[in-house]
Amino acid sequence: MAKVQILQLGDKDWNEIYTLPENVTLDYAEEFAEPPEKAYDMFFLDRDLLEEEIELVCRSAKAYTLFITCNVHIRGRMRWLCRSKKAQRIAGENIQRFLTEESKYYFPKPYGEKFQLGDVAIAHGFTGNVRWNGNQNILLEADFGEEFRQVAYWRYNKPMPKGEVADFWLEYDKDPTVQIVLEMTLFASGTAADILERKELNEQALKRIVRLESSRGDGTLFVSVKAKGRGRLWLTALHKRLSRGCHGYFLPGGERYVTSRREEAFCYFDPGDLKPPLNVYFSGYKTLQGFEGYFMVKTLGCPFLLISEPRLEGGSFYMGSEEYEQIYVDMIRRHMDELGFTSDQVILSGLSMGTFGALYYGCDIRPHAMIVGKPLASIGNVAANEKHLRPGGFPTSLDILRFQCSGSEEENIEKLNEKFWEKFEKTNWSHSKFAVAYMLEDDYDTDAYTTMLSRLQSDGVQAYGKGIHGRHNDDTTGIINWFLNQYKKILREDFGRRMD
Repeated sequence: MAKVQILQLGDKDWNEIYTLPENVTLDYAEEFAEPPEKAYDMFFLDRDLLEEEIELVCRSAKAYTLFITCNVHIRGRMRWLCRSKKAQRIAGENIQRFLTEESKYYFPKPYGEKFQLGDVAIAHGFTGNVRWNGNQNILLEADFGEEFRQVAYWRYNKPMPKGEVADFWLEYDKDPTVQIVLEMTLFASGTAADILERKELNEQALKRIVRLESSRGDGTLFVSVKAKGRGRLWLTALHKRLSRGCHGYFLPGGERYVTSRREEAFCYFDPGDLKPPLNVYFSGYKTLQGFEGYFMVKTLGCPFLLISEPRLEGGSFYMGSEEYEQIYVDMIRRHMDELGFTSDQVILSGLSMGTFGALYYGCDIRPHAMIVGKPLASIGNVAANEKHLRPGGFPTSLDILRFQCSGSEEENIEKLNEKFWEKFEKTNWSHSKFAVAYMLEDDYDTDAYTTMLSRLQSDGVQAYGKGIHGRHNDDTTGIINWFLNQYKKILREDFGRRMD
């Protein structure tokens, strides 16, 4: 079970008052004279802070991890600190329960993964049709019978050490004539006979995240799907994430959104110093789920919003149905409204797959600036280049093409390209600037930067770039250095910020 470290500032040491779980360490301090050498997962304030302590706490505590008791008065600069850190009030009578039951969710390292589609096995005796659609989904079509029967399972059991709490989410679709049940069996490690816990979850239960705790000992988890009825069933993905309980997703305060088709999107908002701009960063392609760029963006000192998505193998470029895409527009605008910022006080950014999110939703937000490295815009071309220019380099691009356009023919490639460029060309960019670092021999989207320049139709738009020799996955360090330098340049010159 992950260790959780707490710093408590007050007049009395809570180690002498409360009982702590085995995995929790609490350091007590009467005063706060300098930032601590180690990173703490939670801060508890049990007295009013001195003015000089407020800035130190602000620099040391992460958003959503600052808790204040009734002994702390919220006024003046302290009100600013509470807004900046999304501080939470905790009543004295709830402290023991919170330490015992909730502190375990503030572990330092998030983790999320997807059970591989390649690890799915079809149940013995299944006589229907099976179709594997790359890393997109598996289609089962059959008369499943009148009683629930196992139709598929994941071959390899997943370890769950004692004390681990995990959230599970099944992505699937089906005909109305088919019903399913997800069965989860937690065996004691080293045996297939001793069952620690078993759950059978019907479709009503699957509308919510499934939470499973290995409370009785180390275990291994076996997961299968049962079905009945007649028709088609698509199994898309089974996601597992270390649970934050009711305190967020991936990180404390992380937000989750889901569509009517069970597709997910995530974001994490840190109010920073509450001053413009809001820096929005779209995660790149990643098979381990979670947010990318936390420390990189946090060091800039501004409010920031991290965005990620877990579809397909490592993301599907933030595109989808109208319902799905509206999620991203709304989440950005909602946090703009919370800060009281306008579009010219927003910067959208990303690297590789994240550049598509920044540019695509830049058409909706029309921000002050877009800072992108290794831009990808013509996603149809990215898939087409898998055949000759980049064989075996990024096969997920073929899944994305089929997922977004229901085919892989030339017309599908062009349709996917134009999905971006039609939106891009219709946008008024007269108050925006583009800072672009690109690879001169890029083997994903070979001419993204030059095409962007040729399709910018707005008067007053600013665009500049830097080309670096190499293919798409070369010299990432050089791209990131230039990317961060442009961030600092824009923050300094356009927003009057001091950047060390």
